[in-house]
Amino acid sequence: MVYSFTSDALQDIGATDDEDFDILEAALVLASLDHPEILLESYRAHLDQLVEDCGTLGATAHDADTQAAVLSSIIATRYGYTGDSQTYDDPANANLIEVIDRRLGLPVALGIIYIGVARRLGWESFGLNVPAHFLVCVGLDTQSVVVDPFDDGRLLDADKLPERLIGLGISPDQLDQVQLPVLPDRAVLVRLLNNLSTRAELSGDLPRALELHMRMTSLAPCYTGLWWERARLEQILGQLSAARASLTNMLETTHDIELEKRIRLAQVVLARSLN
Repeated sequence: MVYSFTSDALQDIGATDDEDFDILEAALVLASLDHPEILLESYRAHLDQLVEDCGTLGATAHDADTQAAVLSSIIATRYGYTGDSQTYDDPANANLIEVIDRRLGLPVALGIIYIGVARRLGWESFGLNVPAHFLVCVGLDTQSVVVDPFDDGRLLDADKLPERLIGLGISPDQLDQVQLPVLPDRAVLVRLLNNLSTRAELSGDLPRALELHMRMTSLAPCYTGLWWERARLEQILGQLSAARASLTNMLETTHDIELEKRIRLAQVVLARSLN
């Protein structure tokens, strides 16, 4: 199957319902923005091969346990995809093109591969928002299985999941309160870009951080907080008119009266700076 976006790829994703775009293709498009010289055909072919191999091995996989095992067997074992624990903060770990080249990545980048491959096979799969981590769920409800793409595709059943959460820094007495909310695909892509933006800002590269926030607001224009962060960076960089425009866009995404007051106050402050 061919998945395509227009030349205005980010706006195209932003205008598309979550369930109507392919997360693998969307992540490739995002990656290509930093590598415009690279043709994507070979990367698409590689992802198609992952789907084909999983489909062959999982031809009779009708339950979540078997499907999850197939994904791990092909993606992690056969093709060697694993988490980059040595150079975790390397920006390459959040760019799908480079993740494919290196077979290394952040949890969310690797998770996109698992989710996307599973979906193309018609299997239920989605991301889980874990504190300081990202896990993939295969299947639905009580029949689901959790996969840790960063840990060589390790399968986590109900008995192993608490152990993994404790390993992520959650204390045993907090386990009963831990919620693992499902992340919409759009939020997964935003999380991927936010990893890059955070690292750029920490390194002092504010123009790069702003560029990434501009991408995020394009693909997720209804995510209120993204506009605030974009306006903050624009203000720091002296782009005051752009910051005001971002705050105006932010107003269109919220019905929170207190937040609206805060936004309008920020607009007034920016207007004074411009005059």
